[in-house]
Amino acid sequence: MTVADKDLELVTLTERQRKARRNRSVAIGVALAALVIVFYAATIVRFGHHGASLTGSGLFGGG
Repeated sequence: MTVADKDLELVTLTERQRKARRNRSVAIGVALAALVIVFYAATIVRFGHHGASLTGSGLFGGG
């Protein structure tokens, strides 16, 4: 333990603050999961028709 660790003041959260922190964490997690799902769905829609043939008129423009 260093001198800086001894001088560090720990904050004790109230029950209300802990609940608010947990709610924020859950909201951020849900928003992140929703964003992942949206990106996944957009990728499937975007590349769904060209998935079998990436070289023929797909990603690489051969045609």
